[in-house]
Amino acid sequence: MREFWVASGHHLTHRAGHGGLVATPELIMAYLARPELMPPAEACEAERNLHASLLADPLRPVSRADIAALADADARENWTFMVNFRDRLISAPSLEALYMALARKGAGELPPIFLSQLCHLILRNALEGCDDPYTLRAGELFYRSQLAAVHDGALLLADAEVIEAQQHVQYDLHSSPLTALLQPKPFAEMDVMDDENAWTYWSRSDAHAMVMNIGGNPKARAGLCRVIERWISHLLGIAAHVETVASIEDRDWRWFVGLDSEATRIGNALWNGAALDDNAAERVVALMRLDIEDARLVDERVGNKPIYLILAMGADRVVRLKPQNLVAGLPIKHLEAAN
Repeated sequence: MREFWVASGHHLTHRAGHGGLVATPELIMAYLARPELMPPAEACEAERNLHASLLADPLRPVSRADIAALADADARENWTFMVNFRDRLISAPSLEALYMALARKGAGELPPIFLSQLCHLILRNALEGCDDPYTLRAGELFYRSQLAAVHDGALLLADAEVIEAQQHVQYDLHSSPLTALLQPKPFAEMDVMDDENAWTYWSRSDAHAMVMNIGGNPKARAGLCRVIERWISHLLGIAAHVETVASIEDRDWRWFVGLDSEATRIGNALWNGAALDDNAAERVVALMRLDIEDARLVDERVGNKPIYLILAMGADRVVRLKPQNLVAGLPIKHLEAAN
């Protein structure tokens, strides 16, 4: 079996008999090694001691007094978030169950990065055994923001953080913004995934260095549909079929799920019959219909009608998919976590 997404840390978890992932001390240690939690040079002795003691015993209790002893306010906030998150990780029956609770009840003050990292782990588990690079590349949208650009009439998506890093390098080399605008194609230093290079994804899945041709390659769009099906099946135990559509033809459509804030805004406007601004259609990245295999699980208000999924980009052309919306937003009766 070929490996992918090693950076998710899935090898630092335990897959329980129910199929869900369980946190281990090794996973907590990986979090402690992140740059955000490494004590900086100016850190006080209390912070250094706290970090060292947790590296020695990642599950040791951390009291409010331990946090209060830290001299820096930002450090106190960071460690409060981390300890609260750690305690939820180790007390949950599975990472999937924790994610379900956060998605349905709200993440509160939990920083978004923790939710993204949790999604990364769970999706890696859900995609175990997947041998389609297009599906895996589409899966990156679930935990990595994407920058959109149009080339030769096709909508391309590239990892926003990777693009930002490349731009910083260009500026360091005294390259002007005009140079980037005059490039023959967007994301010039990155390969657009196609049938000739898709096999290379396995060796660089953690580099996030391949562009998704969501507008021009049907396999890319199909990959996104397959990821959504796997996500729903893994977390909800529900079989669903997802396919992309060109438009909502049904005048009596009953339900939609916006997969991001902009998509929700667009969907609400359509639902209420409000006029959309001129650029709204251009901001829609994907429109899909979802059908639940067992109609008995679907809310009576929807019946046998399809559920529409909308994915859009913001005004900054960044796509910020919120996979938790697929948990909290589907019209499912008696929604319970599968793991």
